[in-house]
Amino acid sequence: MKSSITGLVGILALAALVAGHYAGLGAVVGVAMALAVVFGLGWPQYLGLPARKTLGTVIALTGAASALTAGVTTNSGFLTWTPIYIAVGFGAVLVVQLVRGTGQAHRLESTLGAGAGVLMAAFGCGWVASLRLLEAPGLTLVAASSAAVALLVGMLPWPDRVVAPLAIVLAALAGPLAALVFTDAEVVAAAVIGALLAAVIAGLRRLRTLGGEPRNALGAVSAALAPVVSVGALVYFVSKLLLA
Repeated sequence: MKSSITGLVGILALAALVAGHYAGLGAVVGVAMALAVVFGLGWPQYLGLPARKTLGTVIALTGAASALTAGVTTNSGFLTWTPIYIAVGFGAVLVVQLVRGTGQAHRLESTLGAGAGVLMAAFGCGWVASLRLLEAPGLTLVAASSAAVALLVGMLPWPDRVVAPLAIVLAALAGPLAALVFTDAEVVAAAVIGALLAAVIAGLRRLRTLGGEPRNALGAVSAALAPVVSVGALVYFVSKLLLA
């Protein structure tokens, strides 16, 4: 999948999250769960792992359960259950690797790759938790604007040493601009969130570049969704530190 198509998929996912935030809690929970499922099922395909269906199911269930719990929990600890789901998901990955038998090649790489997928899928629940924390969709629009700018910069066919700093600078500027135009969010907080999101997105772009072309369409879509789901927890925690 070309960088332009990859970036477009990520931007469409961000648009769905923003629309879900404005539609209400139930909508954003549904969007976050759907993104986690698609990402989870495709991640082992993208990495070319053995036992792809089983590992994909584990990753998808971890992300979906985290998003659902973040939306329905009654206390203020919206991510309380997320570490538990991550631990269970990683344990399931280890079990899958054990039952594959002995002598299998690349067992460590498969475990680490699937474990990373569990983490990223679970982090997507932060998009839900951020709405419940602030009780307003404005910050999601700010964060999504910054992330979209970083994804757009990532479409450029330039070296990573040029794209990464450019994405961080432009995203840090896009966040405050979106805050001033569309919301009443603090400019400094918007700039910090934009820079951090762009740094994560630029890092994942580098990993995707090193990984080569995806093996199939589902794996390509999962690689495109990886930056979107993985920054969810970052949006939540930065919001909690700077705005809550």
